[in-house]
Amino acid sequence: MALLQFNSFSFSVLSTSQQQAYLSPSSIKTHQQNNSFFSFSATNTKDGLFSLSTHPRKFLCKPPQGKYVREDYLVKKKTAQEIQELVRGERNVPIIIDFYATWCGPCILMAQQIELLAVEYESSAMIVKVDTDDEYEFARDMQVRGLPTLFFISPDPNKDAIRTEGLIPIQMMRDIIDNEM
Repeated sequence: MALLQFNSFSFSVLSTSQQQAYLSPSSIKTHQQNNSFFSFSATNTKDGLFSLSTHPRKFLCKPPQGKYVREDYLVKKKTAQEIQELVRGERNVPIIIDFYATWCGPCILMAQQIELLAVEYESSAMIVKVDTDDEYEFARDMQVRGLPTLFFISPDPNKDAIRTEGLIPIQMMRDIIDNEM
């Protein structure tokens, strides 16, 4: 039998032999004491977060919201239209496009490395991000199959773009920017 509790409402999943409804708070406590094999409690905390614990959570700081592109970062999030304008326009520096998702663990790890690259190559490369959840059609058109995916586009129109997929070391990114662009 599983017991779920949301705010002040309680729901019990009862077997066929148990046809009683446990809706009052006192019966929930008795029910939890009687059948401890499968019982658990799910509650909403003060912060609006979902918890399976009966004890309220104490946070040391506010949890992150999942978006790791902030206003003060050098690597800016762009839309598909803005990326196409950058690629078609006249430029003197290579463009590095990072296709990422906020739920992707390797993307978050590589975001730190890419931010370091943006500081290192601030005047000699332009690094931008595209959220594949927001720009799904553009990611599909660019044949992004795995995340993170990087496109290195040279300022020389005669050179082909270099595409990498997956988590790559920062030194490999430096080598591509320095030697291939």
